[in-house]
Amino acid sequence: MTIAEEKVSLIEDFVSDSVDHRGLPAGKSTTGGWRSAWYIIGVEVGERFAYFGISSNLITYLTGPLGQSTAIAAVNVNTWSGTASMFTVLGAFTADAYLGRYRTIVVASFIYILGLGLLTLSAVLILMGLSEKRSDVSTKPSFWVNILFFCSLYLVAMGQGGHKPCVQAFGADQFDVEDRKERISRGSFFNWWFLSLSAGITLSIIVVVYVQDNVNWALGFGILYLFMVMALVLFLLGRKTYRYPRGDCMEKKNAFVRIGRVFVVAFKNRRLKLTHSGLLEGGSSETCEGRLEFLAKALLPGEKGDEPCDTRDVEDAMTLVRLIPIWITSVVSMIPYAQYATFFTKQAVTVDRTILPGLEIPPASFQALIGLSILISVPTYEGVFLPLARRITKKPFGITMLQRIGAGMVLSSLNMVLAALVETKRLEIAKEHGLLDSPGATIPMSLWWFVPQYLLLGMIDVFSLVGTQEFFYDQVPTELRSIGLALSLSAMGLASFLSGFLITVINWATGKDGGESWFNTNLNRAHVDYFYWLLATFTAIGLFAFMFFSRLYPYRRLRRIDQV
Repeated sequence: MTIAEEKVSLIEDFVSDSVDHRGLPAGKSTTGGWRSAWYIIGVEVGERFAYFGISSNLITYLTGPLGQSTAIAAVNVNTWSGTASMFTVLGAFTADAYLGRYRTIVVASFIYILGLGLLTLSAVLILMGLSEKRSDVSTKPSFWVNILFFCSLYLVAMGQGGHKPCVQAFGADQFDVEDRKERISRGSFFNWWFLSLSAGITLSIIVVVYVQDNVNWALGFGILYLFMVMALVLFLLGRKTYRYPRGDCMEKKNAFVRIGRVFVVAFKNRRLKLTHSGLLEGGSSETCEGRLEFLAKALLPGEKGDEPCDTRDVEDAMTLVRLIPIWITSVVSMIPYAQYATFFTKQAVTVDRTILPGLEIPPASFQALIGLSILISVPTYEGVFLPLARRITKKPFGITMLQRIGAGMVLSSLNMVLAALVETKRLEIAKEHGLLDSPGATIPMSLWWFVPQYLLLGMIDVFSLVGTQEFFYDQVPTELRSIGLALSLSAMGLASFLSGFLITVINWATGKDGGESWFNTNLNRAHVDYFYWLLATFTAIGLFAFMFFSRLYPYRRLRRIDQV
């Protein structure tokens, strides 16, 4: 073998931008790939089990033991879930700028475990009767128990914020994108990642929700605490098999500095004229002369002799700016997603949930249908849809990431229409049986009416949610991939905030002057169906805006040292 061939062989045996746990070049045969990915998937299954053990039934806890109204509880659920998703930006920044993904996951896990421990303690205190009586004989937790509960809840949100974007990015880091086979595996990783998470989520919704509703909340929260501890142990067991991005801290910190400098230099050079259009690599005249001409001015020497920015830095800055319209439209399309853990669950309380004599499904357990749908949809997507799409489009990935997201948006809008029609039917049945003023009565309506909208949510996840995560991970600079995933997750967080804001405004507008609020605590007198129609309209508008911007979006070019 010649010296040149030995060098090529050596390069092929190691991953160029990764090291192993000892800081040495990561060998392809000894690190990464599916061997490491399954450890990381396992820890995320445990984390999702814990998170959904809280979120899926939180509105029941707030309206039950904590005694809140439906509208206030829905706003609190949306605020908490929105905060948890927005915390992902802070967690991703910490990972990409300072600690690195591995360390951030470990620190976030300890915060998560602390929050779950305190949450369990708050439930134990309520169970022990540390509460004050209200005039209607129901109980309201004491002020300090309330404080403990909400502090622990937001500690969980903080832990989730550091955990979620870093674990998924770290999992995708285990595949070398310069290796064609591993690059294709990375695309499958996002699908199987979501499939595995759905199994954990479904198990949590079925088992934990049943324990919370039929045994006690303290035991339910305690199970989540134990699962999170086991998840952290599993993650640490895989330490020696992982690939760690090279320069885990300093190079990533410089990414923020170098990209931020582009905006500063471009502002200083705002009065300068571009002399030609071929400044960027590949002669991207559309970029220089079009909408992002301002940033291209960072390539020019300053009037005072300031050093111009590097071409790569300007391209990366332009990439981030191009993502903004896609991100905004994805926020609008995700507002309906916030409803399944709030109003969908409260609607389920009112109908006949008996599936067998003596066996009644807890309202929050309806969400297990989402996981079931995902468990069916992911293999169908991988085994049927993608091969068919590849045959039609002649592309190795079948459809583009933006097309996948758009398909999810279409399903999301249709699902809100379906949810509105089902709720209208529920109100009609309640009226026919004279149950409008009997909020505690069971409406003679089968639970099967609600099954299609839950199954559609699973399909929406497979297209829109997974597609959004892969898109933002794929399109940001390599050093900022945790930030990329945080962008997709923060879109869901902002959507939850917007949902809570809409509920607050609509509740005030429709309930003032003695009117009947759309979100009346007595759902038989409410009009959640009107709210669903409104969300269907918003989603349709967001879809058209997304189609417009996606047609203009140029996918990020590949670079040997920074492929995506």
